[in-house]
Amino acid sequence: MKALLLIDLQIDFCPNGALEVKEGDEVIPIANALMPHFDLVVATQDWHPANHGSFAANHPWRKPGQIIDLNGLQQILWPIHCVQDSFGAQLHPQLDQEGIHKIFYKGTDPEIDSYSGFFDNGHRKATGLGDFLKEKGVDEVYILGLATDYCVKFSALDALEFGFKTYLVADACRGVELKEGDIENALQEMVDKGVQITYSQAVI
Repeated sequence: MKALLLIDLQIDFCPNGALEVKEGDEVIPIANALMPHFDLVVATQDWHPANHGSFAANHPWRKPGQIIDLNGLQQILWPIHCVQDSFGAQLHPQLDQEGIHKIFYKGTDPEIDSYSGFFDNGHRKATGLGDFLKEKGVDEVYILGLATDYCVKFSALDALEFGFKTYLVADACRGVELKEGDIENALQEMVDKGVQITYSQAVI
């Protein structure tokens, strides 16, 4: 069984959002077009408490883009984004939410960030997504969303670890590109580890 994973298609990651991913909203119509072709569609949402340790504003004198140690893990500091129950944390209004069967929240623990839809960044706690997919009999996952070089990449790599045949729908992803080459490097890392690259037209 095949499942479609929609990673963080939230207002804050789209143009004019708090942590804008360039052209992030362009993946929404592709996601809508793909959803009817899958028996199971699952979405993830970044869902941070306001005191989250990844927010630069919660560390005196720190700025977004700087790297700190957060409970033993390297942490890039971000602008405040996707705060629980805020406008920016909502799924994009043009996303066909009726086509989504279940939503998994991540980044809810203020002490550790969670890029992947499956685990936090230290693999200390699972979100439940992997077990849910297994229970449903899923063996293939198709992943799209925001952002290619962070939450999409780590979700894809964790999907492989769960034993899923993992496809990245490349035209339905956009990246942050903090440093030049980040997106290309992320794609290469995914391919090297076994993720297969596909495109929406091939899926449809």
